[in-house]
Amino acid sequence: MKFAAIVNISNRHIHLAKEHVEALFGKDYKLTALRDLMQPGEYACNETVTIRGPKSEIQKVRVLGPVRPKTQVEICLGDSIKLGIDAHVRLSGDLEGSAPITIVGPVSTLELPEGCIIAKRHVHMSTADAEKFGIKNLDVLSVKAGSAREVIFNNVIARVSFSMKLECHLDIEEANAAGVKNGTPAEIISINGNSCCCIPKEKDNEKVKDNE
Repeated sequence: MKFAAIVNISNRHIHLAKEHVEALFGKDYKLTALRDLMQPGEYACNETVTIRGPKSEIQKVRVLGPVRPKTQVEICLGDSIKLGIDAHVRLSGDLEGSAPITIVGPVSTLELPEGCIIAKRHVHMSTADAEKFGIKNLDVLSVKAGSAREVIFNNVIARVSFSMKLECHLDIEEANAAGVKNGTPAEIISINGNSCCCIPKEKDNEKVKDNE
């Protein structure tokens, strides 16, 4: 039995705080949904912005909703080099001391002293899925994905929450290296360095069915 999460690929994108939505797009502006994402309540927006560094800029960076407490720009390593900024690999929300970035919207330009990261690869899962497979929030996983160019990704962080769906997030550079497309299954093969046979725990003397 295998514990497999669907891979969805992240390209560069931005999460905005409410005050920055209004600064970039106008007073009382509300983001508009383009399509729903896999995680409940999250969506890609019609809105895009330009991000700018010392060397260059990247246009049409997609905004994701809903608004967040803090603005966070997520890019790839190649984007960091192109922009001329020193973005580091971080978990989402770990913004203290992260790279500065300029955001250009239709109304104004924001100069953020921090907020730009390269997102650390991770697997979302519900508390129910995590309990079945003996995984805790922030556990470090190894995940195997791909076919002809199969890659084992180490240092994949478990993000566990009650409402989350089972989904592995790789950025576009990581996915391309493994020949992975959206919807490709990724098998979790170890938890905190321990081999994972992916057989769920017994509960009430019965086997709990696994996610395949």
